[in-house]
Amino acid sequence: MAGAGEICIIEAGEAEKEKMMKIAAVQWEIQLGQVAKNYAAADRWVAKAAQDGADIVVLPELWNTAFFPADVAALADKEGIQTRKFLQQAARQYGVYIVGGSVATVREGRLYNTLYVVDRQGQWITQYDKVHLFTRGREDRIFSAGRRPCVWDLDGFRAGAVICYDLRFDEWLRTLTLSGCEILFVPAAWPAARGVHWDLLTRACAVMQQCVVVAVNGCGQSGDISLYGHSAIIDPWGKVLAQGGDEAAVVMAEADIAQVAAVRKKMPVLADRRPEVYVRG
Repeated sequence: MAGAGEICIIEAGEAEKEKMMKIAAVQWEIQLGQVAKNYAAADRWVAKAAQDGADIVVLPELWNTAFFPADVAALADKEGIQTRKFLQQAARQYGVYIVGGSVATVREGRLYNTLYVVDRQGQWITQYDKVHLFTRGREDRIFSAGRRPCVWDLDGFRAGAVICYDLRFDEWLRTLTLSGCEILFVPAAWPAARGVHWDLLTRACAVMQQCVVVAVNGCGQSGDISLYGHSAIIDPWGKVLAQGGDEAAVVMAEADIAQVAAVRKKMPVLADRRPEVYVRG
C-alpha cells in the first residue's frame, strides 16, 4: 500500500486486450470544505490514472467538498459549472473517459449530490442526482433527492450509475439492470464502521445484477468520519478483479464488459424472473 498522500497503482492480472476496458477507480483523502485543494487533487489523480493507461477514470462521492461540511450549501458548485468545465478539460487533456464521482451542486436554489460523465473528447454525456439520501447522516435535511435513473451508452455497452446509499436498494439497482446496464459505477463516501457492508453489497450487486461493478470510495478522515476506502472492480461472477486498501490509491483493472452477456446467457436470471407474482397481498 502507498503511504499517506502517496499515489500507488493496484492492478489486476493480464487479460484478453481486445475485449477489455481498463478502468481506474481513484480513492484519496478528500479535504473537508477545501474546494480548491480538492479540485487540484482530482486533477493529479486523473493525470496519474491516464499516465498508467486507464481508458476510464472514476472518482468518489462528494470529492469537491467531502461528506459534508456544515457550509456545504455555500461551497457547492453553482449549476455544476466549475465541475463540468474541470471534467471536460481533464478528459481532453488526458484523453480519458471520466465518470466524475459526485459533487455538491446547487440548481434553482436546491442542493444536489450530482454525478457528471464526460467522454474522451470532453463532451458532456449525462448526469445523475443521488436518489436515496442517507437519513441517518442527515443528508436528506440538506440535499434534495433525484428522481431519475441514469443509464447511457459507453463504447457500445450500457453503463449506469448510483451513488453510495443507493447501493442498499435492490429495487433501484434492478431498475438499471432492466434498462440494459452492463457496467455499474458506484461512487461513495462509505465509512469504515460499515466496511463489511461495502464488501458484501458491492460483490452481491455484481452477482445479482450480473454486471461489472466499479465501486469507488473515499479514504482517510472526512470530518469526524473515517472512510473505508477499499475501492473495487468486480466482474459479473462476483470475482474481485482489483481492490484497494484504506489508503490513497489508483485501483486499476481490465474488465471484460462483453462477459456480461455471456454470464446472463449461462445463468438466465433475468429471463427467469416472475414479476407477475412480485406483489404484496
